[in-house]
Amino acid sequence: MSDCLFCSIVAGDIPADKVAETDEVLVFRDIDPKAPSHLLAIPKEHYVNVAELSEADADLAGRLLATLTSVSEISGNTEGYRVVFNTGQLGGQTVDHVHAHLLAGRQMTWPPG
Repeated sequence: MSDCLFCSIVAGDIPADKVAETDEVLVFRDIDPKAPSHLLAIPKEHYVNVAELSEADADLAGRLLATLTSVSEISGNTEGYRVVFNTGQLGGQTVDHVHAHLLAGRQMTWPPG
């Protein structure tokens, strides 16, 4: 999608601080971090949200999580981290391309804040 921010990052039209990349998944640092370590993991193929991704390709959803987990371990986030998928406007999703947030490097509280 030409007007999708994350598709533009995948295409190389917009720069990103890439942490890891596979044929299907891109992991990069969030430009507005909410924790000392805040990574985003996206499938390179466009899916609007995690519900659409899991319905269309559950195996890719699993590989996205596996890549994110692997990157977290390599980054030294072994004491714990939070993975969040915001879905829809009420869920706080601001970019209509499915993405997982990995937050680490501080004590996570509940409810999030």
